[in-house]
Amino acid sequence: MQGVTGLKSVRLWLLSVFALAMLGCASVEPPELRHLPERVELNGVPFFRGNANQSGPQVLASMLGQQHIRITPGLLVKPLKLPGAEASLQDNMEQLAAQYGLMVYPLDTSLAALLTQVAAGYPVMLRFSDGTVWSEPRYAMLVGYNRTKRTVLLRAGMERRRLMDFNKFESAWKDAGGWAVLILSPEQLPANVDKARWLKAANDLSRSGQEQAGARAIKALQNPGK
Repeated sequence: MQGVTGLKSVRLWLLSVFALAMLGCASVEPPELRHLPERVELNGVPFFRGNANQSGPQVLASMLGQQHIRITPGLLVKPLKLPGAEASLQDNMEQLAAQYGLMVYPLDTSLAALLTQVAAGYPVMLRFSDGTVWSEPRYAMLVGYNRTKRTVLLRAGMERRRLMDFNKFESAWKDAGGWAVLILSPEQLPANVDKARWLKAANDLSRSGQEQAGARAIKALQNPGK
């Protein structure tokens, strides 16, 4: 009888050790985040409330406003071919940003890639799956994070400050395709710029009819800091 009791005690001890080990693994911070500031919030990013059209016009208007372009979401509805073109909204948003002479720089599908740009002062435009029972894609801006609390800060829909847990956000973002971009002036280089990716974006900008803007983007890459 004592042997059975002792065996149960050993099993319980092993289960406890395993549970603690799993908890420790879940809370370990990825090494690529450790060099970032503990907390960042980009307070000056414009914000337009609204849930219509997956919040696409609202988010794009905010990103354009960040580049000192005076625009409202209502003025973007027709150029984005809404309502009716929701399926191609992502592409239409990118094309419309290019028509304003701005660079559309895609980011890697990793949380670290997004937070690195936010830490550098750049809001990130993205799409994520919003909702629990009935999930739908929605556009938002990532404007902050807190490494200690493991949360990101979004401007999304009607919420100026929407907090989401790192894991929940990353899952919702990747469920919607993992799309995330920067909207930058041709002279603004992203943090840790991928030269090939930047040159492709510059060429895409030139082909959209913005040859001078594309040339400025290439020059900025060749002469960083000037």
